[in-house]
Amino acid sequence: MAKDRSGAGDPVRTLELLWREPGQEPQPGRRGPRQGLSVDAVVRAAIALADEEGLAALTMRALAQRLGVTPMTLYTYVPGKAELLDLMLDEAYRHMDRREAGPGETWPVKVTRVADDNRDLLGRHPWIADLPATRPPLGPGVIAKYEHELAAFDGIGLTDTEMDAALTHLLGFVHANALAAADAADHNSRQSDEEWWAVSAPLLERAMDPERYPLAGRVGSAVGGYSPETVWAFGLRCVLDGLARLIEERDVRRAS
Repeated sequence: MAKDRSGAGDPVRTLELLWREPGQEPQPGRRGPRQGLSVDAVVRAAIALADEEGLAALTMRALAQRLGVTPMTLYTYVPGKAELLDLMLDEAYRHMDRREAGPGETWPVKVTRVADDNRDLLGRHPWIADLPATRPPLGPGVIAKYEHELAAFDGIGLTDTEMDAALTHLLGFVHANALAAADAADHNSRQSDEEWWAVSAPLLERAMDPERYPLAGRVGSAVGGYSPETVWAFGLRCVLDGLARLIEERDVRRAS
């Protein structure tokens, strides 16, 4: 079964829907649209369904049931699920928090805010992390998000290409962290770390030879379990330090 992803639908039809004028609706088919239903209402209902039950639960049939219409009626508003996913992603991006920089803020503070805002977004809409977006929908929400986030890297010594790459690298870290945190939360909902260790520790203590695995034993004991906050703080620091080192080396070369 093909994995859901962005940019998989009809590009022309998708762009027409993404950039439609406020309140503008597609031309209805022979059956006509249901009174009171709209593209926006369909997209909002789809987001709510994905938020509550996950991306796998989002089908045109399930969405139609939620809206009280037949699946064929939905196709009056969106061509199919592929285009709907792009509309959902753009809508989520359009309404995400985008905190503005304060006077005199340094670029690491701005970049950290971009990371935090995207982490919060994925916390509210976990399905976004399950939706590959190597070809994101170029709608108003995506473009506004891109414009806002690039500003955190503007004027710090990167070329335009490097600014895009730096933002992509940062968002890749956020995405990976969100997936790992969601997986840990799912495991903990069924069995907590404490419960897992209570069952597993006695066997591991008998099976693991400390002389053969000295580092694994020492570090594993120090960590004690997966901590999303620790991994987030350390990973973000690595991203920021890497950018700082790149900028610093470039400044040195320019001065020499």
